[in-house]
Amino acid sequence: MPGELVLVVEDEPQIADTLERYLRASGFRTERAGDGERALELWRRARPDLILLDLMLPKLDGLEVLKRIRQEDKTPILILTAKAEEVDRLLGLELGADDYVVKPFSPREVVARVKAVLRRAQGLVRPPSHVQAGPLEVDLEALRARCHGQELALTPFQVRLLYHFVAQAGKALTREEVLEALGTEADARTVDAHVKNLRARLGPCAELLETVRGYGYRLKEAP
Repeated sequence: MPGELVLVVEDEPQIADTLERYLRASGFRTERAGDGERALELWRRARPDLILLDLMLPKLDGLEVLKRIRQEDKTPILILTAKAEEVDRLLGLELGADDYVVKPFSPREVVARVKAVLRRAQGLVRPPSHVQAGPLEVDLEALRARCHGQELALTPFQVRLLYHFVAQAGKALTREEVLEALGTEADARTVDAHVKNLRARLGPCAELLETVRGYGYRLKEAP
C-alpha cells in the first residue's frame, strides 16, 4: 500500500497541509486540488489510487465532482464534509462514495480510513476507459479517438496503442513497456512500425507523439 497516490481535494490550505503531511508520513504520495475543476483535471492526469474529496468546494462542488468521476470509473473516494446532515451522507454514498468523514476529524483517523478503503477496493479499481491529454481524447470501451474534437480513423489496435500513450502523457515509455501494455509479443522494429503508422493517422496531433532517442516514445503533456 505505501507509495500509492492520494489526491487531496480540499480548499482550506491548513487542513490540506495537515492531511498531506500525515499521508506522506504513512508512505503515501499526494497531489492537491483546491477546487472542483482542478480536482477533475488532476484526477484525469495523475490517475490517483484514492481521492479525499471535500464537499464544499469553489467552482464545482464535491458532489458534482463525485458524480462526474463515477460516470467514468470507480476510483475509491472518501468524502470529507463539515455538513453533518444525513441527506448529504446518503446522497454522497448513493452517488458512489466509498466512505465519509465528518469535520472536525483526526488526521490519524483519515489515514486509517484511507487504508481501509484501499484494502476493500484492492483488485476492484479499473483505470478509466476515457482519457485525455490536451487535444487528444481516447475512449477505450468505444474504441474511438479524437484530435481537437475530430474523430480519427484508427484501427482498434491503434486506439489501444494511443490509449496507453495518452493515459501516461509526459512519461517516456520504452518499447518493451509498450508491448507489455498491449499484451503483444514482437520486437522493437515492430513497435517502431506501429508508432509510425499511428502517427500518420493522428493529423495535427501527430507532433505530440515524440521519439525519445535511445529509449522509446512519449506523448507530450498539454501545455
